[in-house]
Amino acid sequence: MKYRIIERNNPQQPAASKKQYASPVNAGKFDIKDFAKEIAGRSSLSRGDIENVLNNFVDELPTFLKLGLSVKLGDFGTLRLNLQSDGVEQGQKFSAAHIKGVKVIFTPGVDLKKSLAETAFEEVK
Repeated sequence: MKYRIIERNNPQQPAASKKQYASPVNAGKFDIKDFAKEIAGRSSLSRGDIENVLNNFVDELPTFLKLGLSVKLGDFGTLRLNLQSDGVEQGQKFSAAHIKGVKVIFTPGVDLKKSLAETAFEEVK
C-alpha cells in the first residue's frame, strides 16, 4: 500500500506543534462492476449474475441495519448502526429530536484483520 507523509496538527491541542503522519494514497475506485468481473473469473456465474446479487445486497442492507440487526458477512466482518446524539440531563427528557445522525460501524472479521496486518507499505514522494 502506498502512502504519503503529511503534516497535521492535533485538534485537541491546537497550540501544539504539527507532526508528520502517514496518509494512504487513493489509487482510484473499484466498484460493483469491477467486483463482479473479478468474481466471475473465479466462478461459474456470469458477471451479470454476480452484479445482480451485489446490487440486491446493497439495496437490502439498509433495511436490516434499520431494524437494529448486525449484519454478519461471513469472514469479511460485521456491519451495524451507531447513533450520534446530544446528551440530556434526565432520560425522560430525551426524544428522537436529540438524535443527530447515524453511522455505519464495520468490524472486520479475524481473517480480514490478519490479512490487512500483513500489508507492505511504500512511501510515495
